[in-house]
Amino acid sequence: MYQLNKPFVLWLTGLPCSGKSTLAKAIEEELSVCADFPVKVLDGDEFRSKFSKDLGFSIEDRHANNLRAAKQAIEIAKTGQAVMVAIVSAYRKTREEIKTLFEDLIEVYVKCPVETCEDRDVKGMYKKAREDKIKYFTGVNDPYEEPLNPDIEVKTHKQNLEECLEVVINKLEELDYISRGRN
Repeated sequence: MYQLNKPFVLWLTGLPCSGKSTLAKAIEEELSVCADFPVKVLDGDEFRSKFSKDLGFSIEDRHANNLRAAKQAIEIAKTGQAVMVAIVSAYRKTREEIKTLFEDLIEVYVKCPVETCEDRDVKGMYKKAREDKIKYFTGVNDPYEEPLNPDIEVKTHKQNLEECLEVVINKLEELDYISRGRN
């Protein structure tokens, strides 16, 4: 059983289809089953459709969407929960600003080559972007600025889901956000 030593926000960033949402949900499941504290996932696609319908995909709009997600995640964390945010957050400047908003924000770089992400893309978004049917698509016609010094890095093209989950859980323990308690 895991115990929450202090609330935190786990900010999963990476290219579209890199595995952010899958990993966030795996972390949520692991902690929900094995923990005595509430866990919440904010998925980037779901968040945008609920809270940022008014925004497009320009740099400014993506920045605004990311800040909205961060502020909501922080408010949830302040209630004593662990929060996983799975969102592309392509720009370093945006991520750096978000880090200043909450001391207990942990950046997780879900690293994966664009070719692998494209192979995983069941919605066909990469293909549409390559055909110029989608503008500002991260990894194709808009850049993804890799984190320079993430708190955690997983490589979803080399590590399976269980290995990535283990890396994250171990780091959360090492950083003293969670600990293994007694049943």
